[in-house]
Amino acid sequence: MAQQPIDPNAAIFELGQIKLGETDLSGVLTQVSELARRTIPGAEEVSVTLMKQESAHTAAFSGEMALRLDELQYEFGQGPCLEAARDSAVVSVPIMSEEARWPQWATQAVQGGAHSSLSIGFTIQESVLGALNIYGVKPSAFDDEAVTLAQTFAGYAAVALANAHLYDATASLAAQMQLAMQSRAVIEQAKGIIMGERRCTPDEAFAVLAKVSQDSNRKLREVAAALVERATRPPSLKRDRGGAGNLP
Repeated sequence: MAQQPIDPNAAIFELGQIKLGETDLSGVLTQVSELARRTIPGAEEVSVTLMKQESAHTAAFSGEMALRLDELQYEFGQGPCLEAARDSAVVSVPIMSEEARWPQWATQAVQGGAHSSLSIGFTIQESVLGALNIYGVKPSAFDDEAVTLAQTFAGYAAVALANAHLYDATASLAAQMQLAMQSRAVIEQAKGIIMGERRCTPDEAFAVLAKVSQDSNRKLREVAAALVERATRPPSLKRDRGGAGNLP
């Protein structure tokens, strides 16, 4: 049984309160599908389709029926959620038993308990399309007011998803930059150790590290970190392994 709809303004406010630093893209998608199910009158189950380069998948769903009906469309290569995503359109199937555009899918939808559906397409970014898919257990479950509400909700959902996508990309880039800075710092430390021991230039010190990296089939950062770790050991723990000429 579908829950009683909650106030749309409350749902949109809750959507706006999602803290991207406390969840990932999958978590945002799950919240979007659950809020839509609780917000849109007539919604029994809801899913979110994401499409990139004609490859579609269900990224979140509130129930098994929604997932099954989505996946049937991917299998057939056609259906309301795919059309909505591709065209950023509103695609309604008011009476599933009378649906003529996708008769094979509609027959299985009725057998699965869905008697109407509504898909709202939206764009997350240029290469990523989406659709909010709402399934009803009664024919003509979604009136004009429900369609308008679904469009409004999908608009807010698209913004939340775009922000989550950007946040994930930005966080990933920041982590990569941090790792690169750490790598550069440890390599510079190792070069300094070699320069001190061999009285050589920075370029010559780097060449030593590079040769050891190549000969030992290890990353340059790993070779540098091992040298720095050995050089900074307390005297009581150092082994008699020579200087930088005998790099680890």
